[in-house]
Amino acid sequence: MKKQLQEHIDFYYNEQGYVVLTEKFHLERGFCCGNGCLHCPFDYEKVPEEKRNRLLEARRQKDGA
Repeated sequence: MKKQLQEHIDFYYNEQGYVVLTEKFHLERGFCCGNGCLHCPFDYEKVPEEKRNRLLEARRQKDGA
């Protein structure tokens, strides 16, 4: 049986009303889905290279690195 997702723990709604999955959700799932999720803890390993590079660069800039 699948676990019911809990708002503010597994996901939240962004300002546009879209569901955003949390890092906790991704870690429990255990792998990168390749969609370029905002909170991907797997460094976008399954995202196609060009998009992956853009996402990683944006994350570095956001984190101030």
